[in-house]
This record gives sequence, structure tokens and C-alpha cells, in this order.
Amino acid sequence: MCLFCKIVNREIKADVVRENEHALAFRDIHPAAPTHLLVIPKRHIAAIHDATAEDAALLGQLMLLARDVAEEVGLAENGYRLVVNNGRDAGQSVFHIHVHVLGGRALAWPPG
Repeated sequence: MCLFCKIVNREIKADVVRENEHALAFRDIHPAAPTHLLVIPKRHIAAIHDATAEDAALLGQLMLLARDVAEEVGLAENGYRLVVNNGRDAGQSVFHIHVHVLGGRALAWPPG
């Protein structure tokens, strides 16, 4: 079982910000910005490249929850970045799809 599945199952503690029937949002333990949250589906999908057409609604739920938590933690007014990495070369280190919600400072572009 992957790290994020263990968080969903409450086998590993996380600083949960919000949860619904589809997904869970929590604070990243290695933040890359003053505010850094992760939004994960409760159902395991290893990466965006592994998602299917049947996952479209769930992926939409991730984006909506990311938006909601960004607003809840005060990022909506000045802006925030949503990031989904796919594969090792993109920086994915946990192979359970997740959306990074980054903000709290001006973010540089390009990111990598």
C-alpha cells in the first residue's frame, strides 16, 4: 500500500485541511512554498497517465477541492499554483496522483 493510501486509511497521520467523499487535502510535510497543500483522491490512481475516461469526474473533484482549500487558507485573492507531476523525471515521488496547491508568495515561471 502506498504512502497516500495509508494517509487515506488513517494509518499515517496527516494535517488534514479538508476532506469529502472523493478526496482528501492535507499540508505537505516538505513545503516548497509558505502554503503547500496536497489534494489526493481516496481511490488509488498511480499517476495522471494512468487515469482513464472513467476517472474524469474524480479528477474534476480533485480540482474543485484544490480550489476550495486554496480559498479556505487565504490564497485566492493573490493567486496560487496547482501542479500535477507525472513520473520521476517530472518530480513525482509518491505514485498516487496528487495536486500540489502552492501559494503564499510570488511564484517564479518557468517552474523547473
